[in-house]
Amino acid sequence: MTMEDNKTWSEWSIIGGGIAGLTAAIALERAGITATLFEAADSWKEVGAGIALAPNAMAALARLGVEAEVITAGNPLQSFSILDEGGRCITKTDLRRLHQQFGHENLTIHRADLQGILLNNIVETTLIMGKRAIALSSTGEEQALTFADGTRHLTRYLIVADGIHSPIRQQLIPGSVPRYAGYTCWRGIADNTQLQCKDTSETWAPGGRFGIVPLKQNRTYWFACVNGPKADPFFRSCQLEDLHRIFRNYHAPVRELLLRTPPENLVWGDIMDLAPLDRFAFGNIVLIGDAAHATTPNMGQGACMAIEDGELLGALLSERIPSDAFILFEDKRLKRTRNVVTQSRRIGRMAQCNRPFLVRSRNTLMRLLPARMNEIQLKRAYGEIR
Repeated sequence: MTMEDNKTWSEWSIIGGGIAGLTAAIALERAGITATLFEAADSWKEVGAGIALAPNAMAALARLGVEAEVITAGNPLQSFSILDEGGRCITKTDLRRLHQQFGHENLTIHRADLQGILLNNIVETTLIMGKRAIALSSTGEEQALTFADGTRHLTRYLIVADGIHSPIRQQLIPGSVPRYAGYTCWRGIADNTQLQCKDTSETWAPGGRFGIVPLKQNRTYWFACVNGPKADPFFRSCQLEDLHRIFRNYHAPVRELLLRTPPENLVWGDIMDLAPLDRFAFGNIVLIGDAAHATTPNMGQGACMAIEDGELLGALLSERIPSDAFILFEDKRLKRTRNVVTQSRRIGRMAQCNRPFLVRSRNTLMRLLPARMNEIQLKRAYGEIR
């Protein structure tokens, strides 16, 4: 890399050091490509909460050679239940059967633990922090990135992985702004030493949705979703005691988890996604991860889609010239990610229903459906595991 007039240059560049960007960096190295990765944050911090990794993501990680490390750090899921406000089962899915069928586990892991594993598997890629890309211009076959600090970077091939709010995507596709799903979400990590929560579940009730996801090291990840207006000042200012009141009538261990959550572990944000795009490839530029197809979290496929993207892109680049690989990547990913985004948004609307009569009707119908229907839906989400 050379420096001249406040500019740097590299043949391959990645913007965004989230799950998609880090996975892509590993995959490119496996394909013999060394890139420069720019991350907006000033340092790698242990932020975020728990994430789900389904068999499709685990299969991609296996092809990259990091599955074993993730299994060691993750917590395998045996089953997943949907409960009503009183804790009565609406549906239950045996995830062990799917593990046996696909050969890879469903597990949960703290985002920081997964990030650490991915970082430890990056060897040749140059990682540069504190660089938030805000604009892009093309000069022939080169792309010129401008960062928020005023510096610029020239590159031939650019992988855009800077998330749902990507300024670069919005420049390439004007109008591709995040859309609000209609509900907000709090997330936290609670001490599980005394509670010993072992079951993964979501409680669907008129007052809101509450998810419980056990992690390794005596930790439990939880999330709470409530319908309401976008960027609501009350939701923004909510503390744990406010959540105690909102979920006071919910079954155990909902209240206990809230009581065992340190205030500094509480994270809040509105649930957003992107309306499905028609393009991911733009000559020597390609969109991946949330920058391309941000989805609501209702199927647990956000990180999974990002991992699939990164691994597939590396595999295609090992066999084709970049422009052809980008086009083929787009062809393989558009329909799959569109289906996930659409279905996840639909599930969210059903889960967040808050009219008591409709809630009772939904629960009755779901109890009557055979368990294999839930398995079929999950298999569709996993797609074709290569």
